[in-house]
Amino acid sequence: MGLDDLMSTESAVVAAATAAVFSPRTRGTLRRGAVLGVAGVLKVGDVVSGAARGAARGLREEAGEDAASSNGTETAAAKPAPATRSRSGAGARSKPAGSATT
Repeated sequence: MGLDDLMSTESAVVAAATAAVFSPRTRGTLRRGAVLGVAGVLKVGDVVSGAARGAARGLREEAGEDAASSNGTETAAAKPAPATRSRSGAGARSKPAGSATT
């Protein structure tokens, strides 16, 4: 075994892998890097999907406006009014059937 064998790339990889396996500090650093890497990938995925949803929503709204303007109708008239809830029951909790009222 000569000096050339000790300086090969394969030997360096084996030495680095051994250090990673047996060193708690290196394992912690690798684990932290893996966690932060996965978190970054998830964040990028959220941003990209949000941008795609926004672009799709914008295209749908613009297509709806174009269709309404070509028909001579208004977009507000074409959309039904949103359903409203009554406020009488908001936040109020019903009492169980057998409870006494004071």
